[in-house]
Amino acid sequence: MTKCQRPPLHAIRNIEKALGNGIKKPSPSELKNKPIARKSIVAARNIHKGESFTEENLTVKRPGTGISPMRWDEVIGKVTQKDYMKRMN
Repeated sequence: MTKCQRPPLHAIRNIEKALGNGIKKPSPSELKNKPIARKSIVAARNIHKGESFTEENLTVKRPGTGISPMRWDEVIGKVTQKDYMKRMN
């Protein structure tokens, strides 16, 4: 390959930068929005002590300050140890 056929070095470096290092991680702007965008499992209606958690009495809402929806299957069917009030917002 002759000198005039080679791409400029800065173009190669820009491509390397765009490809990244292969490790997926959130960008700074994604990290800033994480608390707002994350969701939690919450009571869809009042749930009394001794009731089981069901798809009818639970829902998922923002912000995510509680149990992650990724644990949904783990929570469904469990018996409550206390009363839970319906989440209004």
